Amino acid sequence: MKFNCLHLCMIVIGFSSSVSATEYIYRDLMANTIPSVKCESLDRAKNTAMKPYKVKRYSKKFCQTQGYGWHLDAVKDKGKVICNECSDKQGLQHCYLEDVVVKCKRIKPGSVGMLPGQN
Repeated sequence: MKFNCLHLCMIVIGFSSSVSATEYIYRDLMANTIPSVKCESLDRAKNTAMKPYKVKRYSKKFCQTQGYGWHLDAVKDKGKVICNECSDKQGLQHCYLEDVVVKCKRIKPGSVGMLPGQN
C-alpha cells in the first residue's frame, strides 16, 4: 500500500512541474563611455578607461536609458580605447571607450500574467 502511494505521489509531482513562460525582448546597443575627468599618463589613462568596473557600470546605464524595465544581459564588445590630450597639461591624457556593444533585455509585456484574464 505504501509502495503504491509513493509511486502515485512521484507521478503527480513529475507531471505538475511549473512552466516558465517568461519571454524577453532583446536589443543590441552601441555607445561610448565618458572620458575620465582626471588627466593621467597614457598607460594609466588607458587602464582607467578599461577597468571592468567602469565597463559594467556604463553598460548598465546604456540599457537603463532605453526606458523602464530594460536590464543588461551581456557585454558583447568592450570597444576600443580612444585617448585625447589634456589642453592644460602637456603629456597627460584622458581616455574613454568607443563603440561598446551591449545586449539589453526586457520582459515581454503580457508574458508573465500581468494582464488579467489572459494566459
